[in-house]
Amino acid sequence: MSASNPLFGDLLLKLGIVTPGQVQEALALQALTGQRVGEALISLGYVSREQIQDALGEALGLNQEKGPAQPPLGELLVGLKYVTLAQLDEALARQRRDGRRLGEILVELGHCTYKQIYEALGVQNRIVGRQDMPRPATEGRRRVVVVDDSPLACAFVQEGLVALGYEVLCFQDPYEALEGMGRLQAAIVLSDLEMPGLDGVELCRRLKEGPRSTIPVIMLTANDREAERVRGLRAGADDYVNKSASMDELAARIESVVRRTDETERMRKLFARYTSDAVVEEILKSADAAVLAGEKREVTVLFSDIRNFTGLAESLPPEQVVAVLNQVLGRLSDAVLTCGGTLDKFLGDGLMAVFGAPVGRPDDALRGLQCAKMMMEAVAELRAIAEAEWVAHGREGRPLVLELGVGLNSGVVVSGNIGSALRAEYTCIGDAVNVAARLCALAGPGEILVGERTRELVDANETAFEDLPPVRLKGKQQPVPLYRAL
Repeated sequence: MSASNPLFGDLLLKLGIVTPGQVQEALALQALTGQRVGEALISLGYVSREQIQDALGEALGLNQEKGPAQPPLGELLVGLKYVTLAQLDEALARQRRDGRRLGEILVELGHCTYKQIYEALGVQNRIVGRQDMPRPATEGRRRVVVVDDSPLACAFVQEGLVALGYEVLCFQDPYEALEGMGRLQAAIVLSDLEMPGLDGVELCRRLKEGPRSTIPVIMLTANDREAERVRGLRAGADDYVNKSASMDELAARIESVVRRTDETERMRKLFARYTSDAVVEEILKSADAAVLAGEKREVTVLFSDIRNFTGLAESLPPEQVVAVLNQVLGRLSDAVLTCGGTLDKFLGDGLMAVFGAPVGRPDDALRGLQCAKMMMEAVAELRAIAEAEWVAHGREGRPLVLELGVGLNSGVVVSGNIGSALRAEYTCIGDAVNVAARLCALAGPGEILVGERTRELVDANETAFEDLPPVRLKGKQQPVPLYRAL
């Protein structure tokens, strides 16, 4: 039996190497060109020369067991008539000298295009039967998700990135990729720009607006028009890479984007504990490292403290004390975040908040005053609820009344991440902070005491204040002007 015998096609069918339709195509080509069946199958890209040899060996009982063979890329390109043997030899000679990939060399020499390389790699992978089923991410390897409607393009990117140590999952259907993003644990997504149905820009937009919005996206495109790049960047794309770029460049872009994303997430997690989502987003838009390292800035500092809490703690079981404290501090914290402040710290039965750090606004002082008034309203509501419950349960006497005192002061402070390598917190230090704390200690139940600078900053908004006699504060040589917010 030889590769020229029509029965050879039957052998290939029995071995599962080709399909009946592929054999019929080869026989039709044989009738036109006079090629042998095996050569026709190679020309059509359905088998490699090595597979033909293996099939003959199988027929003669000479083959030993071995895994599926991957036909050489150069042989496939010649079989597909994309390059000649002379061009392949030239590229192989250069590859032996500089060690680069054969496909890149052939394109550089002008012997074929990247599209033809994609097609050959697709044939190569189809012959081998490579499977790309999702599996747990491998330790130490970044998982890259490639979305491209062309299996040939997917195969090309996959081969290059796997060789560089990445784990690659490919999707031809962008909808399937979006649906599976939650379980794929992708470090980054590489998406083709131009796809039917759901293009790369829309895929990026949906990903960035969904629950996996932190996954970075790089657009792969052969279209280098500025309008298309801008459209993708507006949708949230983190970078663009031309499809003609080398795998080394693509890998470098991937690492750069992932590093930026990791740093962004670190900052997001750090500040999410202290301030509102809106403030966090403003922080992330700033490239100013002083946000963490420390800087001088004018802020408005708020201290609030629950009055009569010691008496309450003595009259209730410990679990109820904690429940009440959490309820009150929860409402006070909500007021801080609603007004765009930063929750600096809890102080037993009180808290410290800052308006103007790490992100400053022109109306920080007014925001701080509005926050103080919201706190007073929240405590009044909780007090009314407690009194209603007391009456509903038929208890005698009156419930212990919770009241709040607030101190508010503005001035220049040093803000930053302060502490040790093991434990640090974002906070503000300075005289303005100390004065605000002293004012809070002086404030009576239901009273908001305000420093001179805070009154100056909010005076244009016609907020009512009552002038109080100046007070002497610890650490101050001169009496400090004092005002009560009405």
